[in-house]
Amino acid sequence: MAFRTLLVLLVAHLWLGLARAETPPHAPAGEIELPLSEEQIRAAGIEISPIESERATGELVVPGVVVAPPTQIRVVAAPAAGLVETLLVAPDEEIKEGAPVAQLKSSELVEAQRAFLHAVSDADLAREKLRRDEQLFKERIIAERRLLVTRAETVQAESALDERRQLLALDGMDSDEIEALRRSRKLASALLVRAPVSGIVLQRHGSAGERVPASAPLVTIARLDPIWVNLQIPVGRETPLQIGQSVILPSLGVRGRLIRVGRTVDAATQSIAAVAEFQATKNLLRPGQAVQAILVVGGAGEPQWRIQADSVVTHHDQHFVFARDASGFRAVPVVLVAETPQYASIRGALKSGDRIATRGILTLLAELAAKEK
Repeated sequence: MAFRTLLVLLVAHLWLGLARAETPPHAPAGEIELPLSEEQIRAAGIEISPIESERATGELVVPGVVVAPPTQIRVVAAPAAGLVETLLVAPDEEIKEGAPVAQLKSSELVEAQRAFLHAVSDADLAREKLRRDEQLFKERIIAERRLLVTRAETVQAESALDERRQLLALDGMDSDEIEALRRSRKLASALLVRAPVSGIVLQRHGSAGERVPASAPLVTIARLDPIWVNLQIPVGRETPLQIGQSVILPSLGVRGRLIRVGRTVDAATQSIAAVAEFQATKNLLRPGQAVQAILVVGGAGEPQWRIQADSVVTHHDQHFVFARDASGFRAVPVVLVAETPQYASIRGALKSGDRIATRGILTLLAELAAKEK
């Protein structure tokens, strides 16, 4: 029994010794040593430069497209089937709530008006009958049962009238037009479609002379204050982003804030959708406009370094830089905080005075891939 225990301890001791021998003592966890001689470094054309310390803020430059917020878009549809006589607005025109946008001729509207006037007559007749029966009941000429029946008929007639009034409202007639119809009893075949909100006409869907069914879109109206910019954030760059941080459109000189960062990745572009909100000042932002946005990102007290943008490589969805050391280079995993076409801001296991590769990166990347295999 004692011999077996001694044998187990001996095997464990040998295994720990081998594990220590396989891990270089100078390579921290996550870093990968890439031994290269001076001759190999010169032959590969590898150049190095020192890293620069910077404040824990940076800039991330991304493309974006201006859009109207979905909650501020209204599609004005034909309230009834009919013929579009004319469209009274043009794209990009600013209109006020209640302004006419189109005129329709509709046989359905004529039928709805006729049914409404019939319901008006039935309701008037029912009210008159109820008034007469209440008087007869007071004089004890009719029984109470007849009065109850008359009251029920009056309620039904009033309900039918209210239903017809609401159907006319759904067909696009406002309360003044419905009241005018009730007084004059003149049917109108033409219907003015009015804007439900104030805003800008983004698009006209129909055309004059076209027959459209009920609920067919005629125009799209949007309120453009505030306005959104849909941003495309490369995968892996969304980590430092926070809701509420500043977003700048340098070409227009306007500043907004980040209000949403997506959770899914576009398979075609390998980017994450984010949304920035801006106040519509001087009408500088127009839906469909392509812009370049700068996101101002910051850190939480961690050391941050500024290097040339070409010094950062991506391998297996992880960003690396190649730091010079006594045996050659070591691949250091880093977090890419911000990037411009010239420079990148990173965080990682680096220290002041470290020098990283700025040219010959492909050779080091090939060494990294071979090392992992």
